[in-house]
Amino acid sequence: MEATEVTGAASAQTPGGSAELSLPGRQLKSYVVRTELERMLAELEEGDPVPSERDLAVRFEVARETVRQALRDLLVEGRIRRQGRGTVVSRPKMVQPLSLRSYTEGAISLGRVPGRLVVSFDDIPADADTAHALGLAPGAAVMHLERVLLADGERIGLESTYLPRARFAGLRADYDPTTSLYAAVRATGVVYTSATERIETVLASPREAALLECTTALPLLLLHRRSLDQDGTPIERVRALYRGDRIAFEAQLGQG
Repeated sequence: MEATEVTGAASAQTPGGSAELSLPGRQLKSYVVRTELERMLAELEEGDPVPSERDLAVRFEVARETVRQALRDLLVEGRIRRQGRGTVVSRPKMVQPLSLRSYTEGAISLGRVPGRLVVSFDDIPADADTAHALGLAPGAAVMHLERVLLADGERIGLESTYLPRARFAGLRADYDPTTSLYAAVRATGVVYTSATERIETVLASPREAALLECTTALPLLLLHRRSLDQDGTPIERVRALYRGDRIAFEAQLGQG
């Protein structure tokens, strides 16, 4: 298998007379191999083994490093995953709706079993950003809950939630932090009415990678959310990291 090579930027005339620019550079062999691998994966089922690097290198007549790069790309995208000393076809990503539902409700609606591992549940002074988001004075007490989010036992997210301590002090005695915080807050009579969310891509710190059982090279989706109640009062500030290879987000859009 040979890579297609373009020797330089060239302009080709289209039938309408306009110039169409062909991109310079080299179509990497790893991209060609990846394209072939994607065709192969389309014919396999979840959990089926992927041929070894050596076998793929022989099949595609390329160096093993070329195959290794193509496999890395597919690992990052969540198309395949490591299992023992081999590689298998991964299950499709969990597609989580962007809505005012809790993580628990969203996971269950997708046929997944939600779970949480508690990292910490502490009272801390609000930094400037948290105080501004929650309408508090800097240094005011906030409850900080950090948890690893699970889907079918697999670690897919790391969530930090900040709540005004004075408003939700009652949760400290009664709330089980392995369960839905959203449901516990609603049980106090607070209604989630609106939220602002921002999503961007980041790389994990060593600590975050350890908690998510991934590498620091794996792209993560970082979600910032600020939720308001029926009176327009801030409820929470959330910073959540999600593994880009295991989860995607979906939003329904409309006019007006």
